[in-house]
Amino acid sequence: MIQQPTPANYPEMAALWEASVRATHHFLTEEDIWRIKPMLPGIFESIQVYIVSDNNIIAGMLGLTGDEIAMLFLHPNVFGKGIGKMLVNYAINEHGARKVEVNEQNPQAIGFYQHMGFKITSRRDTDDYGQAFPILEMELG
Repeated sequence: MIQQPTPANYPEMAALWEASVRATHHFLTEEDIWRIKPMLPGIFESIQVYIVSDNNIIAGMLGLTGDEIAMLFLHPNVFGKGIGKMLVNYAINEHGARKVEVNEQNPQAIGFYQHMGFKITSRRDTDDYGQAFPILEMELG
């Protein structure tokens, strides 16, 4: 069941983020991870976040801002089990999501979103924090 988290969920959500990032964002250094992790509670507060649990453990989280998927992180133990697809379909069908930004260095995510019907529309050389992590902007359809 997809639900909105409370601040009490934030530590588990941060642990999920870290596990997911370590499994998929191989371009991030240890310093990058430790720089970003303290920002997570503020990020969770600034966007609409939804979580899905599997056996009472948060297995995935989705963040939305307007018509954009701002984040999608899954625990590596549930990769390939349909949770990401369920969350993206929820974002599209229930919240009108049409856009997503993906790290160019994360080919798994690019392929996943292309499979879900998103197409690359543009590229930036840096992320939202000015870091040299190229971003692909993608739109549905």
